[in-house]
Amino acid sequence: MANDNARDVDRVWDLMKKIGFAMLVTRDGDKLRARPMSAYLDRDANTIFFLTDARRHKDEEIARNPSINLSFADAGSQKYVSLTGTAAVSNDRAKIKQLFTTPAKAWWDSAEDPNIRVLKITPDDAEFWDSPGTVISYVKMAAAAVTNTRPDIGENRKVSM
Repeated sequence: MANDNARDVDRVWDLMKKIGFAMLVTRDGDKLRARPMSAYLDRDANTIFFLTDARRHKDEEIARNPSINLSFADAGSQKYVSLTGTAAVSNDRAKIKQLFTTPAKAWWDSAEDPNIRVLKITPDDAEFWDSPGTVISYVKMAAAAVTNTRPDIGENRKVSM
């Protein structure tokens, strides 16, 4: 069982790396807010980083409630990861410089921008769906409908991170 969980954890990290972008979901009072963000994965530290802007509301939302959800989706290849975890915002300038790459240049002129913050996500658990792809999935679903069976359309697992 432990080997299965380790394999599933590896698969979660592989899928997140391949997809690269996540919808970050935070809580704003009773409402949920989601926004796309570019993920920086550090598997060795069991951490996902994002660069964020101190002038945006997500930092305030995280300060009030650090429980978050990340949703990674590659609809074209039918691969998905939903991850829950805990977020923390920091002004770690060395980490900002390390993470400041081409995607960040779309939002800030340089890593020296005083408004950039690091958003650090510590994962709790995840669920992934890894399908063989849209066409094959549709064929398997159609065949299952005709034969009155459940389709085998890939792996779906819940994983403790």
